[in-house]
Amino acid sequence: MNLSGNAVRYWMQQENISVDSLLVIVDDLSLPVGTIRMRQGGSDAGHNGLKHIAQILGTQAYSRLKFGIGNDFPKGGQVDFVLGHFSPDDEKQISEKVPVACEAIKAYALSGLQFAMCNFNGK
Repeated sequence: MNLSGNAVRYWMQQENISVDSLLVIVDDLSLPVGTIRMRQGGSDAGHNGLKHIAQILGTQAYSRLKFGIGNDFPKGGQVDFVLGHFSPDDEKQISEKVPVACEAIKAYALSGLQFAMCNFNGK
């Protein structure tokens, strides 16, 4: 995950994808569980995968779909939380929101970022 830029670069080259057409899907600790947020560009917010993608691409100006996983962990427990198992309640919320995220991805591909953002952010 921390070297995601390598995979992104590979597939962008293989499929001749421009940065303008790139959508990166990422988990986000700062969003409540199951919350979806799409945006163009922005900082990596401490996410090592996004940091590596920006380093490899030389830009942060790519679209991203952030999927909230919450931050219900004790101080210093971030790694265990991210790599651990979700609670049954969180798992239920996530399984309900994954289809919504899939629809947001389809909307991005078919109608563009602005449409997807207007129709799916915060859902």
